Amino acid sequence: MRSIESSAKTMEEAVTQGLEKLNVSLGDVSIDIIDEGSKGLFGLIGGKPARVRLTVKDGAEDQDILASLSLGGEAPTKTKQKSKLEAKPARQEKPKSNEKQERQNAPVSRKDKSDKAETAASAPKSIQGKLQDAQSAAGKAQRFLMEVTRRMGVEVSVNAAVDSEGNVRVDMHGDTLGILIGRRGETLDALQYLTSLSVNRGQDDYTRVTIDTENYRAKREEALTRLANRMANRAVKTGRKVVLEPMNPYERRILHSALQQNDAVTTHSEGDEPNRHVVITLK
Repeated sequence: MRSIESSAKTMEEAVTQGLEKLNVSLGDVSIDIIDEGSKGLFGLIGGKPARVRLTVKDGAEDQDILASLSLGGEAPTKTKQKSKLEAKPARQEKPKSNEKQERQNAPVSRKDKSDKAETAASAPKSIQGKLQDAQSAAGKAQRFLMEVTRRMGVEVSVNAAVDSEGNVRVDMHGDTLGILIGRRGETLDALQYLTSLSVNRGQDDYTRVTIDTENYRAKREEALTRLANRMANRAVKTGRKVVLEPMNPYERRILHSALQQNDAVTTHSEGDEPNRHVVITLK
């Protein structure tokens, strides 16, 4: 199991640098905060650098959709490479009537591609819904995810809003292949974590950020609730405790909540991250 420590001025930079060294994605590692730094909720910006430990999970693949993600790198494009066979030799003389067609067929430089991608990512017309104020928490989350999904090559609409409790909720639509969800929602959780770091950077008050795509959260919650009830019935029938597979804190909370009112069983968590799991026992 590979593990490294990474430090930087901000928590986000420390995580990003650690991922680059390991050549893995956020969904493939567990993150332990060693030192939050000297300022801010996540230790972002301060006199003392933030330090984290990144540990590659068992069975994690070295290559993932986020493995090549770099917030300061070059955005991938679908037309980044062209076959040499497609290139046509230029003619020495062409009629003037074909000049317009030549300009349309002219190869696009890397800089032009990058400029066009950046323009498309920042244009309001690519967003379904209102483009939020860039200085607001919802606007920061919206623009951060617009940039990240563009660099991932995933065409989605990003809608962000603030609920009645002041929390930011983001919905992304268009990811029909589930790239943004990942294995058991790990990529979605990683994106949510990074977005939260970006939104709360330099802020004294913490703003909770929740990200969903294609209604995945609700579907996952429903599936986990059914699993909890089924495992509770098994514990009652066998008279033995039932140990579930390791899950993240969000999914464990769903299991605990689903069986909280059950008169026959009780639940608790055991183990250390990332192998912490829920155990169902008889009352």
